[in-house]
Amino acid sequence: MEGSHQLPTSKPLPVLPAVEAAKRLAAFAAVDRHVGLKHKIIGIGSGSTVPYVVDRIVAQGPQANLGRVFVPTGFQSKELIIKAGLVLGDVDQYPKLDVTIDGADEVDDQLNSIKGGGACQLREKVLAEAAETWVIVADYRKNSKLLGTNWTQGIPIEVAPFAYAKVLTNLADMGSPATLPSGKPGLTLRMGKMKAGPVVSDNGMFIIDAPFPPELMAKPEELLHKIKMLTGVVEVGLFCNMARAAYFGNEASRLSLSHKTIDGTVSIRNNDGSAEQLQSVPDVPVMA
Repeated sequence: MEGSHQLPTSKPLPVLPAVEAAKRLAAFAAVDRHVGLKHKIIGIGSGSTVPYVVDRIVAQGPQANLGRVFVPTGFQSKELIIKAGLVLGDVDQYPKLDVTIDGADEVDDQLNSIKGGGACQLREKVLAEAAETWVIVADYRKNSKLLGTNWTQGIPIEVAPFAYAKVLTNLADMGSPATLPSGKPGLTLRMGKMKAGPVVSDNGMFIIDAPFPPELMAKPEELLHKIKMLTGVVEVGLFCNMARAAYFGNEASRLSLSHKTIDGTVSIRNNDGSAEQLQSVPDVPVMA
């Protein structure tokens, strides 16, 4: 993607730092593959990769977006939809979606994922289940074989505020450690930044971050069910057997002689076990 190229309805593509460029590659490729003219009800997820999803959708042009409705997973995506001039909808109005594209904190080799780093996992899961197709977009750092390898903060768990202390005790009994082997804090109630007290989700709930040892993370669906059965738990940031595909933007490389930076590739993993590698993503959207 050269900075001189321009999308049909967007600003010229800026040169981005490596990680941001990787996010943009993944988002653009996923939109090109999964958001076509026939898709009218579209879920927009949360996280740092999602703004590039909205950029690509806007770049498809006014005609493509005519008659489309966009349903957000939270405050961030709602603001992105409004500021992009797209039509905002709600899952109350549109309980069935054509496609939802969302980010992830980590994805394993079976397309199970950890989500909820931004405290939106309940709404994200509702939109994932409501969608005929749910697609993950992320950068190369989120691609792993086993959940908990790269995302060490733990599984985000949304809980009713009055039940958080009891749920913390339950999770500790299940094997979530108070301290990680690295010495960093383990099981904890997530506290806010630039505010006193805990993080409060869009639903008025608290968030617990619960790491578990590899032998438990190796069976994420089983762990999900056990946590979800705890009274006081509203939703668990484990998304199992839900994704149609995951798109990972890879890091760009630099040609040593010319000192020219070239785009990274995009790794795609599908839920049927197949995988592919895109060597490039066009600047101008390709409609599916």
